[in-house]
Amino acid sequence: MTEPDWTRGNLRIPKSVLEVVEKAGRAAYARDEEACGYLEGPVGDPLFVDRAIELENLANKYHAADPEGHPRTGREDFKINSLKFERAIGEGQKSGRPVKVFFHSHLDCGAYFSAEDAASMTLGGTGSPSYALAYLVTAVDKGEVTAHRLFVWDETSRSFVEAKFESQ
Repeated sequence: MTEPDWTRGNLRIPKSVLEVVEKAGRAAYARDEEACGYLEGPVGDPLFVDRAIELENLANKYHAADPEGHPRTGREDFKINSLKFERAIGEGQKSGRPVKVFFHSHLDCGAYFSAEDAASMTLGGTGSPSYALAYLVTAVDKGEVTAHRLFVWDETSRSFVEAKFESQ
């Protein structure tokens, strides 16, 4: 099966969409947690996204309920309601507005795709990504957005690599 074009990068992300991601990142930083969500866009223009949807980061709730089972807090981790996310993916495909990008923020450490990020997106880091998406990481340092970087899965190296995107 051929992966969608957006899984190779070169996406066009309007500044207005990045502003939503940045607002979510700054607000999450104030709560001492990573922001997370997704970007969607029209199926007829596979490299264009036009809407950002924030998801609740459940990591702090999991940590509070079971600190031994979930030792990482929302400051260095994100957990989402996977059923809601899978529903959004399915509804996006049916409506002609697929989910193309998963986004999350990093607090005070830069915009890179960590080993933990890779494990989250590949169900433990042992295979290919669970979803045919690109991944946007936003750095929020001292409460301010300092960088956005896009990552895609490279089958040859079996790793996530940085890809270009355009902000218009």
